[in-house]
Amino acid sequence: MAPVTAPIETARDANEKAVQSTLLNPRFYTTDFDAMDRIDVEPVRKEWDLMMQEYEGDNNHDHFQRDAAFADEVALLMPQLSPEMRQEFLDFLVSSLTSEFSGCILYNEIRKHVTNPDIKQLMTYMARDESRHAGFINQSLRDFGLGIDLGDLKRTKAYTYFKPKYIFYATYLSEKIGYARYITIFRHLEKNPDKRFHPIFRWFERWCNDEFRHGESFALIMRANPHLLRGGNRLWIKFFLLAVYATMYVRDHTRPMLHEAMGLETDEYDYTVFRITTDISKQVFPLSLDTDNPKFRAGLSRLFEISKANDAAKEKGGVFSYATRAVCGIQAFWTFGRLYMMDTLEHELPINTRMAASW
Repeated sequence: MAPVTAPIETARDANEKAVQSTLLNPRFYTTDFDAMDRIDVEPVRKEWDLMMQEYEGDNNHDHFQRDAAFADEVALLMPQLSPEMRQEFLDFLVSSLTSEFSGCILYNEIRKHVTNPDIKQLMTYMARDESRHAGFINQSLRDFGLGIDLGDLKRTKAYTYFKPKYIFYATYLSEKIGYARYITIFRHLEKNPDKRFHPIFRWFERWCNDEFRHGESFALIMRANPHLLRGGNRLWIKFFLLAVYATMYVRDHTRPMLHEAMGLETDEYDYTVFRITTDISKQVFPLSLDTDNPKFRAGLSRLFEISKANDAAKEKGGVFSYATRAVCGIQAFWTFGRLYMMDTLEHELPINTRMAASW
């Protein structure tokens, strides 16, 4: 069953979709700027300065330009999609744009509110990258007459406050899982070009390297401040790992036609992405989730079934709908809790933090 949502048929629909703040939709964040200003990266100074040189080199400065074949491919391929598949793809584009623009806003706000030269420089570069990503997606939405008013989105979408350490955990994972998602899709379509139903996927390889580098930035910040990786903070790391994986799993399974059109099986795709993200996150997190454990997989499947039941109750409406949705909420909380209580995989952190985007 598809999620209960209005179809995206007009620019107003697309903007309303982007403004929504739900468990499955990307959110906008704000944080403690004074705390961000106090971050010290001296313990990783050598790696930090090399990374800043990479940002300054800006190897993707000319990447996000549509080539001459882009419009022709859109005109040829998109009419072949069913109306249901078209909706899933548009939902994917709006969600991806909102996520990219969320990073742009957060990084730009931090940049404006700090004086720390290291953090200001980093946030300037990352906001630049995310702005390009969001703008590139918006061009594809405009092909359908569905461009998003980014200025209005910034003014009207609700903001969620996160402590800096929550920003580090969540955004690090968001950037790294973004890399894993994009590179998995790119590699698959590279081998199966007949399944590439939109030209935007041709940009994914170099695009996801931006995401990878952003994650490296937060990895260095956390390794420079090792208290973020010890004691009670390990519980927060485990929480954000599970929350990010569970959200991706449920969201992806609500739009299965998107993966089917690319020749991907949703379960296999998700667990491939989880394995890549887990391998990467060992650079900074002292623990990982056992995503191959049958109990873990059954738990994620159960969360999706609960989500479907909640959507069905919402669609049906009426007095009993509220009771059913309340029960679904309790069941989801209980299932998430059981997943959270599962044992994790422990490992030592490597001497060198930086990794190469080699997947």
